[in-house]
Amino acid sequence: MSIVYIAIGSNLGDSIATAKLAIEALRALPHSQFIGCSSLYSSSPMGPQEQPDYVNAVAKIDTQLLPLELLDLTQKIELEQGRVRKDERWGPRTLDLDLLLFGDQVINTERLTIPHYGMKTREFVLYPLMEIEPQLQLPDGTAIASLITHIDKNGLEILANA
Repeated sequence: MSIVYIAIGSNLGDSIATAKLAIEALRALPHSQFIGCSSLYSSSPMGPQEQPDYVNAVAKIDTQLLPLELLDLTQKIELEQGRVRKDERWGPRTLDLDLLLFGDQVINTERLTIPHYGMKTREFVLYPLMEIEPQLQLPDGTAIASLITHIDKNGLEILANA
């Protein structure tokens, strides 16, 4: 079994409802146990600013799935929620599920990078992650608590319980 952290993001349609549906889908993953989820947060978009704010959260699961198996399942959940993959980076989307950490593994393939390449600098990842796992350390030994001291909230605020 591996402890996995998954970032949840949505900014099209009813983003709160979409995030909650994604959490329910993560609860139902095969060969996995859902451990918990952060609150739902509101955050400004990272890329183009002419798009709605995001709803973000981080979920924690314990899984027997292999990393690419889990990636395939999370991408299936995205598609079921109306995700359309475009070449536009950081554009609006109905649902985005990113594998942040997969146990202590370091993975760098064409399809998957673990730890997630941007997680150390994104308030909408670090604050929810800190909420559910304040003692967490990345595979390189970096403590989430130390990263958060250098990251501005940029208007990030809690919207609701997941």
